[in-house]
Amino acid sequence: MGKRSNFERLPRDCYDTPHEAVIPLLKHLNPKTLFDEPCAGNGFLIRALQNEGHICVKASDTHPGEPKMETIDVFNLKLTMAEYFITNPPWSRDILHPLIWHLSGMAPTWLLFDAHWMHTKQSAGFMGRCRKIVSIGRVKWFPDSKHTGKDNCCWYLFDKYCGETEFFGRP
Repeated sequence: MGKRSNFERLPRDCYDTPHEAVIPLLKHLNPKTLFDEPCAGNGFLIRALQNEGHICVKASDTHPGEPKMETIDVFNLKLTMAEYFITNPPWSRDILHPLIWHLSGMAPTWLLFDAHWMHTKQSAGFMGRCRKIVSIGRVKWFPDSKHTGKDNCCWYLFDKYCGETEFFGRP
């Protein structure tokens, strides 16, 4: 999954978001935030946010893991009724980069992906839309594993109407 691993990636980068990865994001959301999850996978992120009182107005994926989710390619979304998109997207840059532009052009967008990205040249064209960065450290992607992932992660808030970027380090 990471750049320092020979671990074979899961198809479509479908890694379930553990509740622990959601906790640092919570203080940056208003109570009962309405959200749209466009890369919903098996719904782990949705359940973690709903357990904290937030409201999912739409859940979709190209290969939905639950019957209540819609089968939609994220790039076919044209609008949302939510306050935010909140998702753990595929980290493959050929998908992630266009996804940042697409979603943040419709609504403020929280994305969970590797922290190292912000320190690379490839991030330069996107940082003008990055309003907040919430560092969460390493994530344990597989519950039965003894180990966390090899990459530190962040929640990034992208918005086409952005001012200066705020950075929140690990607690």
